[in-house]
Amino acid sequence: MDQVLSSQANFLAFLFVILCLGLIFFFMYFGRHWLKISLRDIQAFRRFQREVDLSVEGGKRLHVSLGRGSVNDMPGGASFSGLTILDRCARAASNSDQPPMATCGDGVITILSQDTLQSTYRSLATEQRYDPTTVRLTGLTPMAYAAGAIPTIHDENVTTNIYAGHFGTEIALLTEAGERSRSLTVAGTDDISAQAVLYATSDEPLLGEELYAAGAYLGTGPSHVASLNMQDIVRWLLVAVIILGAILKLLGILP
Repeated sequence: MDQVLSSQANFLAFLFVILCLGLIFFFMYFGRHWLKISLRDIQAFRRFQREVDLSVEGGKRLHVSLGRGSVNDMPGGASFSGLTILDRCARAASNSDQPPMATCGDGVITILSQDTLQSTYRSLATEQRYDPTTVRLTGLTPMAYAAGAIPTIHDENVTTNIYAGHFGTEIALLTEAGERSRSLTVAGTDDISAQAVLYATSDEPLLGEELYAAGAYLGTGPSHVASLNMQDIVRWLLVAVIILGAILKLLGILP
């Protein structure tokens, strides 16, 4: 019985993924010609873009921390949003003498971060500026990761810290280090407990799903805007299913 339920759950999850991918491709190739999305103002992204420009003009450095999320688990989604932010930071700082620094708490994310920077510089025809040591694996446990990332905040001429990935409550140590060094902190995560910490300690917290909208707000491509359209459609579908289920329950059709 348990195996049957597990198979049904896996099948429904597979259908859900296919639905999401189908909607994204539809909005990418067809919807963008007739459907215009209006993005609400998120102060964190507006201030982030301003601080990136100021850091480049002032010869300062950006620090992007991508957390401890593994690409094999659900937290990996937050880290992929962090990779998008890292790409935008590298493009903005491509003419600066201070390339962005990245700290990670997972080996695979570290390799992907290096690949992201290398691909970004290659696309800008400045691959000679790529330095793999600007991406650091600072620790594989929560406290080791935080302890290894703190020196980067203090010692690398950092003016802006962007935390985008999976974190736990150890994020409080990083935001405190940013406050002590008087650098701006923009932060978002998928962990509820870490979100509570960031709301109280960061300068510009990204709440809830705002982290996953980073690509659309930073202008990385039509696929990110299409994903926001997909999320809106899926939300309405889930609301409709919940209301329909409640009605069927009241009518006694569902047990």
